[in-house]
Amino acid sequence: MAVKIFRPLTPARRTLTMSSFAEITKTKPEKSLVSTRKKTGGRNMYGRVTARARGGGHKQKIREIDFRRTKHGVPATVVAIEYDPIRTARIALLEYKDGVKRYILAPNGLEVGSKLLSGTMASPEVGNSLPLKNIPAGMTIHNLEITPGKGAQMVRSAGAAAVLMAVDEGHAQIKLPSGEIRRFHEDCYATVGQVGNLDHEKIILGKAGRNRHKGQRPMSRGVARNPVDHPNGGGQGKSKGGGGRQHLVSPWGLLAKGKRTRKKYKLSNRFILVRRDGRTMKNK
Repeated sequence: MAVKIFRPLTPARRTLTMSSFAEITKTKPEKSLVSTRKKTGGRNMYGRVTARARGGGHKQKIREIDFRRTKHGVPATVVAIEYDPIRTARIALLEYKDGVKRYILAPNGLEVGSKLLSGTMASPEVGNSLPLKNIPAGMTIHNLEITPGKGAQMVRSAGAAAVLMAVDEGHAQIKLPSGEIRRFHEDCYATVGQVGNLDHEKIILGKAGRNRHKGQRPMSRGVARNPVDHPNGGGQGKSKGGGGRQHLVSPWGLLAKGKRTRKKYKLSNRFILVRRDGRTMKNK
């Protein structure tokens, strides 16, 4: 993938960058694998706004991605590389030998015409899905299952990749993109390779209108409001704490910066060997 830049004829064009979409080979999605995405505008079932700064945006279709890869032993051919509006990665359209078509996340280096396979008999090549116990140590993987058979839940964004460090005593040790080292059951499936669209991080929106196309509305800062509208509002001139010494909080008083959101005694803590900040966990 390449990133396009533009002549600075306007202030927005000066910093704006976007994908060239050179790797896209099919512009219209497979009709049998899409569904309409109903937008909520940030409102819940009672019509009350529970997520602010949402609304509008371009219409989008949901591509049904096969995160389980359950057609084991059936060879598939990559028919096309497509764009997915609701995710950062590109998707690949597979056509299996029995005629079934499914979408998967397109790993880096996958091309039209490539042959893929999933299951215990698959070889550890880019795009193939197989159990962790069948993947050699040191290989790059993505589309990682947390619970065997549930489907991939981790390492799915553009450019993401995890490293399989070792498999021992029924569990695999994997270094995640965050730096965390975690144990997974050896029967969990993963896809070999790195998620494609590596240059996604280089894209710059350039103007507020592109955020509106994504369905994101503007929101004023809390420190820029009045005290009646936000706990951080008011004060004489600009201030980081809203005119006082209080910590930065949400409109409802919850700490906005630095508060840990993960439960201290979570059951899955026993699978974490090294936290993302480098701390070693004492697992019992």
